[in-house]
Amino acid sequence: MLSPLFIYVHGFNSSPDSVKARLFGDFLKANNKGADIGDYAVPALSHWPEEAIKQLEALITENSQRPVILIGSSLGGFYSLWLTERYKNCTTVLVNPAIYPYHLLAEWLGDNENLYTHERYTLTREHLTQLEALAVDKVTDSQRYLLLTQTADETLDYREAVDFFDKSPAFIQTGGSHGFDQFEKLIPAIISFSQGQLALPEATPLPSFIE
Repeated sequence: MLSPLFIYVHGFNSSPDSVKARLFGDFLKANNKGADIGDYAVPALSHWPEEAIKQLEALITENSQRPVILIGSSLGGFYSLWLTERYKNCTTVLVNPAIYPYHLLAEWLGDNENLYTHERYTLTREHLTQLEALAVDKVTDSQRYLLLTQTADETLDYREAVDFFDKSPAFIQTGGSHGFDQFEKLIPAIISFSQGQLALPEATPLPSFIE
């Protein structure tokens, strides 16, 4: 069996230089020496949803003969859901995923700047329309998804993801943040999931800074 391709799908106004993307890449570099765990790609996604999806589809179709594991963070989780429902070689790990970003991002209409690249652009109603066109009503196979979420997410209501993926394996941790605190502790579980196993650690409560 071919080794998997991990694709980290970053979130809104993020980039391949995000903390979680770098942590996962560092783990693979450190642990691929003794065994072929898999390859890794972190595309720099367009702020236009249609273009971002095309970028991801190109990667998936180029690797159609091997397993693809999407690690979707926030808006990247929304993209990963759409892709997993359309490509049978994909499974997905969702990290504090956005379930309804076309509602959430309505508050961000206007001038925006990518936190990492400092690219400036205008978020428009067309962005929201493109996002809504990617909405998925329900999953066809809940076992193709692993949900990782923290209850003190200051950006999203974690309960939306818990409700949407109610039949999928999940790691629900009290406290934390939208950035998913101590993400590195979940990386071995992500690797296990990619190998068809489930080995989640205990969800020990974390501090929260939400008032």
